[in-house]
Amino acid sequence: MATLQLRNIVKQFDDTQVIKGVDLDVNDREFVVFVGPSGCGKSTLLRMIAGLESASSGDILIDGQRMNEVGPSDRGLAMVFQSYALYPHMTVEDNMGFSLRLAGVPKAERREKVREAARILQLDPLLDRKPKALSGGQRQRVAIGRAIVRNPSIFLFDEPLSNLDAALRVQMRIELARLHEELDATMIYVTHDQIEAMTMADKIVVLQGGVVEQVGSPMELYHHPRNRFVAGFIGSPKMNFVPVEVTEAGAEGVSVRLPGGESRTIPVDGSQLSAGTTLELGIRPEHLSLDDQGPMAGEIQVLERLGGQTSLYVRMGEQTVTLMADGDVAHRVHDRVRFGFAPDRAHLFDGDGLALPSLERHPLAGLGRQDNRASSSTSSMAGGQ
Repeated sequence: MATLQLRNIVKQFDDTQVIKGVDLDVNDREFVVFVGPSGCGKSTLLRMIAGLESASSGDILIDGQRMNEVGPSDRGLAMVFQSYALYPHMTVEDNMGFSLRLAGVPKAERREKVREAARILQLDPLLDRKPKALSGGQRQRVAIGRAIVRNPSIFLFDEPLSNLDAALRVQMRIELARLHEELDATMIYVTHDQIEAMTMADKIVVLQGGVVEQVGSPMELYHHPRNRFVAGFIGSPKMNFVPVEVTEAGAEGVSVRLPGGESRTIPVDGSQLSAGTTLELGIRPEHLSLDDQGPMAGEIQVLERLGGQTSLYVRMGEQTVTLMADGDVAHRVHDRVRFGFAPDRAHLFDGDGLALPSLERHPLAGLGRQDNRASSSTSSMAGGQ
């Protein structure tokens, strides 16, 4: 496959700068996901890699070779778009092999490549069908097959699942993860859905306003977000943010006064802080727990019962926080509840939104999808010895 390097990439439309100096390394056979809100520049960045947009400045290198002036068809890439863009009058087989036919690939070789791609994508029984006889998920697989037959150095995906319903998106996430493993390919995937990013990526690139906010494995971003934006964007439901006041600070931790008056010491480096400083406490809904002796309290405004778990939206002073509880929790709307958290699961953010450095490293923080799979396999073997 291939490696990709972006060096100080800038894209400007008239007086508007949409990509503001992006530097990024994509390793061989890595599954990298660009994620961020609409308008953050992720699709523009992907189109520059593909050669569909030119960079205003900076360098795009594939396997060490500068590609800025190389046309899209000569970069050795294949792109799968949000729209399937299948030819309605052609069969699945003809759609998948069309680019090869244009390239003059002999019919026998073309047929062999299409059949192999169909096997990988489980499209064998559908090769004689027209697109109108396919489901949305099947059409998307045909579009992916059209990319596979070209044997590209890098696969590019621009929000390919956004037109599918929720159940199909889950199925296609599994299919794409399996496809990455089988092809052992370098893949770059764009989405606004952080769940897609968390479940598929080896490495996530979080963008906002044309700037890379953080790059890391899914669990790195989940456990150690660099700033408030990443903390709030990664994770579902999103992280709660509660204003707190520093009562004592040092290199060994920061004690903060919570709403309600009680204090807790958070294991972060507070050597640059002083008492009286206002910070934001970040705590994920799954890390808050109902506790009759907990330091915080509020009134339940909404209950969302999801079967195995229940989301509680609790009004605490002037704000609402979200807790995750067991599905059969007995509480009802308007009940008053107390709740707490483990300090090592909390984050503190300063006035600029930057996270204070954690003093503890979560054991899974550096793991991507591939690393996590390997780690699980190793643990299983160790357990069986």
